[in-house]
Amino acid sequence: MKNTSRRKPRKRACPPPPLHSARTYVRVEPSKIGLFRFLLEAHDNLGVFTVTNRFTGILQLRYSPHMRREMRSFLDAAATEMALEVVLDPGGATARTGRKG
Repeated sequence: MKNTSRRKPRKRACPPPPLHSARTYVRVEPSKIGLFRFLLEAHDNLGVFTVTNRFTGILQLRYSPHMRREMRSFLDAAATEMALEVVLDPGGATARTGRKG
């Protein structure tokens, strides 16, 4: 028999907001910091970054811990556009480097 109930399925409860931000440090060429900002903004503002050292191009990325997988895929995609190296990822990601052409 077909269930003819008109009840709407319950929405899943949202998880509580995280108490801390996840952080990852990456290195890009100093001349490509602006390009990195535009790429990050184009991916629905997954996180924000701070320039830790403008001479060596070290950036500190901050993002919600539940978005770690999306941030890793963003970094993989950004590595196809520019030279990018994950310097430190306390969440356990391995170091990645990428170079264009």
